[in-house]
Amino acid sequence: MSIRTNRRPAFGPAVPGSSAPRRRSLRLTDARFAALMMAPAAAFMAVFVAWPLAQFITNSFYRYNPISDAPHRFVGFGNYIAAFGSAAFTNSAVRTIAYTAIVVFLEFSLGLLVALLFSGLGSRSRVFRTIFMYPLMIAPIVAGLLWRFLLIDNTGIVNQLLFQLHIIGSPTQIQWLSDPKIALLAVSLPDIWLTTSFIALVLFAGLQNIPGDIIEAARIDGARYPTLLFRVILPLLRPVIAVALIVRGVDAARAFDVIVVQTNGGPQNSTETMSLLVYNTQISDGNPGLASAMGTIYLVAMIALAIVAVAAIWRPGSDR
Repeated sequence: MSIRTNRRPAFGPAVPGSSAPRRRSLRLTDARFAALMMAPAAAFMAVFVAWPLAQFITNSFYRYNPISDAPHRFVGFGNYIAAFGSAAFTNSAVRTIAYTAIVVFLEFSLGLLVALLFSGLGSRSRVFRTIFMYPLMIAPIVAGLLWRFLLIDNTGIVNQLLFQLHIIGSPTQIQWLSDPKIALLAVSLPDIWLTTSFIALVLFAGLQNIPGDIIEAARIDGARYPTLLFRVILPLLRPVIAVALIVRGVDAARAFDVIVVQTNGGPQNSTETMSLLVYNTQISDGNPGLASAMGTIYLVAMIALAIVAVAAIWRPGSDR
């Protein structure tokens, strides 16, 4: 007499309708684990970045008063047409490009020089690297206030030092923050002082990843240092340079607090960049629709410039 049982053999094929495949489907794979780890950050970005950005772009197609209860009036691309036809928008765009070019050029030049110096010193530069990174810990608004007192026309320390060194004839000869011709350069000094250390840190890290045998082979072939720098080191640093320039370029183009603290866009709007124009249009003029259109144009321009910078500097996929 035999007894029949429904128990599945330990090493036999799975019985149709059993729960084993379902248990396997609920197993935590690498992809699911990565998705779970990214879920909080994705939710944060969706709530605090994507949703406000979507509202910002949507507002650019409407005209309304944020104070009154009047309904939003759809104007289509009217705000964009008004932005492109505004002389203030064009002038602010030119000033933003000039400010960004000044800041990024000087920061990259000084940062590359310091990074090469630290790389040449090797481990002996540890203390100097630590001291050089201190400005990164200072808030931009504090740096702006500090440099405002340094550059103020009557009692500024910079003019006093230049006068004591007999470089200028009067402590009020150079009006750093009052002369429209040099005010844009003056307000860029705190930004350069703050973030040159960032460029130097990024470039120094990139220099440590350059294979030493390539440098040694170039030296054995008789390459002098200028040739070694421009033909070997800088081409190998292209990805690092692209990241540094894009990050600092976007950050410099949206400079706001440093300029507001020093000049608030003056004198004669000579330091009113795009960020200040959008802020003044939103707050002072009470026109959030036009401000949203200006900000959207600015956002698209920054994305386009970042893509061009990646393609021109980094040139991913290039074998040259």
